[in-house]
Amino acid sequence: MSRFILINKPAGPTSHDLVDFLRQITGEQRIGHAGTLDPFAEGLLLLAIGRESTRQLNQFVGLDKEYVATIQLGATSSTYDKTGEIKKCQAAQCQVSEKEIKTALKKFVGEIEQIPPMFSAKKINGQKLYRLARQGKEMERKSNKIKIYDIELNEFNITNYQLQITISCSSGTYIRSLAHDLGETLGCGAYLQKLVRTKIDNYEIKNAISPDKITPANWSSFCFH
Repeated sequence: MSRFILINKPAGPTSHDLVDFLRQITGEQRIGHAGTLDPFAEGLLLLAIGRESTRQLNQFVGLDKEYVATIQLGATSSTYDKTGEIKKCQAAQCQVSEKEIKTALKKFVGEIEQIPPMFSAKKINGQKLYRLARQGKEMERKSNKIKIYDIELNEFNITNYQLQITISCSSGTYIRSLAHDLGETLGCGAYLQKLVRTKIDNYEIKNAISPDKITPANWSSFCFH
């Protein structure tokens, strides 16, 4: 029997940490997830429990996603997110308006080419990029064709130059790269401050369970087939 579970991942643990957690809770060793989240990211993680379920993961891996992202303007990051080395831009570069932000965001909607960040799990010649990046190496990366269906500006705080957006996109989209590229388009620099995955296709975060509510006695009650 196939068993899947929707987890609301907190910031901190890796996606694999959640896999190990479920192995301990369920006693099942065959557990996999349908798309990783960075440790600092939060939100929807779809996991398969058991041999039969993990064999079906391919049908979930390529599904469209939705994210809510908080982006910091006026600085850049070596990792394109808050975990990297932050460099502030000149104050004069940060004078952007909400109208300019909305205009810039529209340029990313549709089918676009996106270059994966160096700090990613993508492999070049069998080596993961983030491991090379930690050695101070910069590799030439080929762009990937992705599709961004919609970007909505939820709010823009002119006091601290942070904005929050909701993005609907194809699988394989790097929101960190989107934040970085937005900063380049605006000419002020930007990096990803916070990321929450809210949807995987029709699966929504409101139906996900927090790990701290899962026990050996109740885990199966949160599964779907």
